[in-house]
Amino acid sequence: MNRRVVITGVGMITPIGSGKDVFWKSLIAGESGVDNVTCIDTSEYKVHKGCEVKNFNYSNYIKNGVLKKIGKGSQFAIAATKLALDDARIDFNNIDLERIGVSMGTTAGEIQILEKVNYIRHKEGEDNVDPDLFLMHPCNNIPANIAIEFGFKGPNTIIPTACAAGNYAIGYAYDLIKFGRVDLMVVGGSDPFSKVAYTGFARLGAIAPEICQPFDKNRKGMMVGEGAGMLLLESLEHAQKRAANIYAEIIGYGLSCDAYHITIPHPDGEGVVSAMKKALQSANLKPEDAQYISAHGTGTPSNDKAETISIKKVFGDKPKNLAISSIKSMIGHTMGAASAIEAITCALAVQNDIIPPTINYETPDPECDLDYVPNVMRKQKVNIALNNAHAFGGNNSCLVVKKFT
Repeated sequence: MNRRVVITGVGMITPIGSGKDVFWKSLIAGESGVDNVTCIDTSEYKVHKGCEVKNFNYSNYIKNGVLKKIGKGSQFAIAATKLALDDARIDFNNIDLERIGVSMGTTAGEIQILEKVNYIRHKEGEDNVDPDLFLMHPCNNIPANIAIEFGFKGPNTIIPTACAAGNYAIGYAYDLIKFGRVDLMVVGGSDPFSKVAYTGFARLGAIAPEICQPFDKNRKGMMVGEGAGMLLLESLEHAQKRAANIYAEIIGYGLSCDAYHITIPHPDGEGVVSAMKKALQSANLKPEDAQYISAHGTGTPSNDKAETISIKKVFGDKPKNLAISSIKSMIGHTMGAASAIEAITCALAVQNDIIPPTINYETPDPECDLDYVPNVMRKQKVNIALNNAHAFGGNNSCLVVKKFT
């Protein structure tokens, strides 16, 4: 069995808006989610900016009794899943719950729960730690809580490959549907803002002081973000049977590891090159078939340079009709949610023939000299989009999204 896999629903919780319509409007308008961090005290830090989800009412999506028993990673994921299922117009009376599963990516899971436990333990003593917090902490709670909330009885997994995790989760789900193990998969990534992540990236000198400027000559680093992105993947046959709206088709992916350094990308981009080549090969495509790459594009000097080198090795020094952009310039780095939100971006790009911009691009960098769609969205025919995602540990991934025909 070799079934086609399509995207029929999308939902997201992001620093620039939640739900498809608000998110997409903000994205193509080039709106920034950067602001002063409020969820942690940054007074003793050298940096104070980040991208938080604000003014989102979780009780509109999750019952209060459930809300109190789950971490923020699960809250993001369940809310985004509800948005995706509503978007896909799923009728629970007409689907086999044994044939729908959940595949999630994350970097730190329910890290805020662990931070809370440590705070109570040090401030108030071990006897004051609520034992229920221990049960809320494991990262596999995120897909489990989705399954419990909606009754999904198919495969249920968490893939913690850091900032590439969303793509990994989508690839796993794609295979399950393609080879007939399931009919539908709820897939994506989720990560809340955490003191551990902010402190770590601040100490590494990786956080920009004011704005994120991917591929700009004067880029100074990333912005820590948070959120969730969820997609409903479905076999084409199942989608057509229920007359579903189809955003796009997933036709392949590639995975690799640098095997070089925990935090620094390989300077020659070998692993990223391998992931992109594997993705194109799995989709039976040539490099010139692609019109858009959603870049990993964190805004750090080493990452953006290495990604540019990698793209050139696959697509040539001056690829024609290939646009590249980084939405991290707007929503920050949402960790395990990043490539899931960016996969949604690819689906919306091929559906609408619109490429979102890389904002805050001011000064070209001779070492990053490709077309990064600076500052203003572009109307352009997009049949094939690639979604790049790289992570600590040298984990690389590339997903191929195709216009549905």
